[in-house]
Amino acid sequence: MTVLQKKTGINRLLFAFKHSKNGLMSALQYEAAFRQELVCFIMLTVLSFWLPITSVEQILMLASLILVLIVELLNSAIESLADRISMQWHPLIERAKDYGSLAVLLALLIAVAIWLVILLSKFTF
Repeated sequence: MTVLQKKTGINRLLFAFKHSKNGLMSALQYEAAFRQELVCFIMLTVLSFWLPITSVEQILMLASLILVLIVELLNSAIESLADRISMQWHPLIERAKDYGSLAVLLALLIAVAIWLVILLSKFTF
């Protein structure tokens, strides 16, 4: 029996970076929702540099957008695993996919709420 030797030190970091890069490339290739959210993230990030907001507000706004990307990736991971297990309909697989979708919606609502609260406080009289 072979014992799995885990990478340590700089090798672990290099392999982690390689897998992260592979994940990004895969998400860009296969996940339309991720691509759409990434485009929104880029556009809103650029916009945030021209808004009359504090650094803390900008970090909070950008962190909320990153949260959406993270949750979308986790949702895509759940869907990929579910599809690997079975392409046939099953109530538990449907429930897992629905939970992932709900998590994305909640992350989007958090981002919208943060952006609205900050922007409305700056632009309303």
